[in-house]
Amino acid sequence: MQQDSTSFSGSIPEHYDSGLGPVIFADYADDIARRAAALKPKRVLETAAGTGIVSRRLRNHLPPATQLTSTDLSPAMLDVAKAKFTAAEQVTFQPADATALPFPDSSFDAVVCQFGVMFYPDKEKSYREVHRVLAPGGSYLFNVWDAHRYNAFGRIPHELLARFFPDNPPQFQSIPFSYGFDPIRDSLVAAGFTDIAAHVVRFEKEIGDGTGLARGIVFGSPVLDQIKVRGGVTPEQFFDALVTGYQRECGNPGRMSIQATVFSARRP
Repeated sequence: MQQDSTSFSGSIPEHYDSGLGPVIFADYADDIARRAAALKPKRVLETAAGTGIVSRRLRNHLPPATQLTSTDLSPAMLDVAKAKFTAAEQVTFQPADATALPFPDSSFDAVVCQFGVMFYPDKEKSYREVHRVLAPGGSYLFNVWDAHRYNAFGRIPHELLARFFPDNPPQFQSIPFSYGFDPIRDSLVAAGFTDIAAHVVRFEKEIGDGTGLARGIVFGSPVLDQIKVRGGVTPEQFFDALVTGYQRECGNPGRMSIQATVFSARRP
């Protein structure tokens, strides 16, 4: 995940991986890895790789000879990712800014990004960079979350943060859910991509008593620091309130829908 690398350090990567990974990331990781493998690329770049949830699936689905390079702005996130692989699995990990990729032109046959584009400070530049490092005929696969109304896991903490901090509500749980089809399409076209397609993918998830998911939301994201900076409420108090919120709306044991859009585009 690409934002400020200091926002994903300390204990945040482990909570991100264990709390959020199984509920909101794993199924989409399998989906996008299968889509990438179907293209039969020989050189694959992953941006905003985070803790390697997609990297692991890509390596599982791609042939062993396929070169896989996984990048993220946060070295701490990549440290968690590296632990999921053996030295023989041929995955190269490299800290990198997705808006200034440190690779030559036409270096890859496919670029994959899961739930990262929404956080890039210069999205248009990131699309141009992907277009640059793709070989002619190469494909870009990425996904973004749909709106809050389709994703209670993000809407509930966003609404709760607004109640706890009415004068200055943290916005991290709004950013991933507000990047829609039209601006994405327009940016891809402007960057030179063709054959743009979008597919809505929905999953139904069991969340148990909600504590694992809530722990990931509070302690596995920049929400943790946003609560600490504002003061008046401890992260632990907000965590307890979020668990109650999930249980109230989703049940205990709980069940919720998650929905995202998967984009594909090709460099001519």
